[in-house]
Amino acid sequence: MRRSLALVVVAVVAVAGLVVQLALGPVGTGSSESASPAASGAAVVPVSPGESASPVPGSGAASDSVGPSSSAPAPSPLPSGPITDVPIVPVISFRAPWTTTTADEVATVIAGGSDRYAAIELISSEADAIAAAIGIDRAGAGDRLVTVRSARRLATDLAGHRDRLAFVRADEVGASVRALGWDGRTLFGVDRVRRNAAWSLTARLPRDPGSGDAFQAKATWTLVAGGDILLDRGVAKAVKLEGKGVDYPWNGGTAEITSRYCCSSFGWRLPRAHRTGNAGGMGDLLRKADLAVANFENPAPDSFSYHTHGTVFSADPKLIAGLRDAGIDAVSIANNHIGDAGRAGVVQTRRNLARYGIEAAGAGANRAQAHQPAMLEADGVTVAILGYDSIARYYNAGSATPGSARLTKGALRRDVAAARAAGADVVIVYPHWGTEYDPTPFSGQRSLAHDAIDAGADMVIGNHAHWAGAVEIYRGRPIWYALGTFVFDQTWSEPTMEGMTLELTFRGSHLVQAWMHPHLILGGAQPNFLDPGGDGRVVMGQVFAASKGMLPW
Repeated sequence: MRRSLALVVVAVVAVAGLVVQLALGPVGTGSSESASPAASGAAVVPVSPGESASPVPGSGAASDSVGPSSSAPAPSPLPSGPITDVPIVPVISFRAPWTTTTADEVATVIAGGSDRYAAIELISSEADAIAAAIGIDRAGAGDRLVTVRSARRLATDLAGHRDRLAFVRADEVGASVRALGWDGRTLFGVDRVRRNAAWSLTARLPRDPGSGDAFQAKATWTLVAGGDILLDRGVAKAVKLEGKGVDYPWNGGTAEITSRYCCSSFGWRLPRAHRTGNAGGMGDLLRKADLAVANFENPAPDSFSYHTHGTVFSADPKLIAGLRDAGIDAVSIANNHIGDAGRAGVVQTRRNLARYGIEAAGAGANRAQAHQPAMLEADGVTVAILGYDSIARYYNAGSATPGSARLTKGALRRDVAAARAAGADVVIVYPHWGTEYDPTPFSGQRSLAHDAIDAGADMVIGNHAHWAGAVEIYRGRPIWYALGTFVFDQTWSEPTMEGMTLELTFRGSHLVQAWMHPHLILGGAQPNFLDPGGDGRVVMGQVFAASKGMLPW
């Protein structure tokens, strides 16, 4: 299922030439529907509390929007090439919560009876063929059918019109929109179909077989990323003392919040919630991914101590078996707790992770090893994971001293270049940074994030806040400032009990879909998916509110 390369002695994670075509590239960030609980929780939530639903600058009734089909000018000519069956994908606004659609729903939209969508949107040059494929009579559609001249315009329109359902070629889908499933199947995510022939929605369109751009389902791969993992304190209590076992944290399914009450010992309102089924959904998501990564926020030394309270951690190395069973391939160990068991504990943690087949990045026996990326492989694509810590400088590695990799602009430049030279096609920087219990990055944190992208990294996935935080698009590449808690025991507030798990789909080295799954931790250790259009709106609203001015869609 997954193959890892030997660790290469280079410093930071940098990806060679991955251009994440978000707002400016192919259309889409989508999630498709499948029967799995992960897919049903994959949607990116709608407007956050207090956020305006008005279009982003430059979106809305665009100058190159063609308008209702009945008044549309002649479509621009299609590219020359043989006519063939081209996979077509339904897409919606990045922030909408829906995950699937059907031909019946399309007919309902055109009839004006949908409570989700006011119109169907198509690219004018492809409108005739796609309309025929989805059963639309263009002549009778009126203002329920809108056409635009380009995929770029369509993506911008969807950002400003969250009540539109669009259809595009699969090879035009990019990360700025959300792709949907069709009749229970999807072309993206861990539950995607692996052959074009298994996808039923196609349109008769020209395709140049020599262009190299034709969409092939078999050429996609997925990466799932999680936030902070703790295997001490309350998690160890659940797993060991209560006898729930090492796999318990990863066996969560779906949940719903039934009420909220006051208050924790810290004065926070807390949610009452219960599981709604789909047990094992989180583990399924991780195992089905081609690669799965997270932040390991404690040492796991040979000689460990169980802590009932406090903020000094050390985990029983035997509990790493749960990460292995869940399918996690690599972790960053660069954080403000990695030195809690002493310098020797850093080295022992790497060794104990390796015993369970898990790669580590961000800390090591010396500075050189700490800056060495974990090198992984998925579908012939080499992925480098670089871990850094900007919180606990007292745990930083020296030239001959175990410790963590310090996050600096200079280190990013050197390490990303070295990862590229070592053959990385995709480079992901995994920093530990920011302010705890604050979803909004401060200026110095944003500067470091931009430094990572400027150095050549393809994306940044941060942690430490223990709250799900802002998302930013910088130079066309994504930055997740914090995913929040993943497996942790901070049950003293709703924000610390909630987080998000990323499900990313790539074509080669290009990110084409980015789905954020909201979750709630139950039993002091187990993340369970929340409905993104229901209870998940709280944590995702927090994310989008913190992203104001940084996320163009």
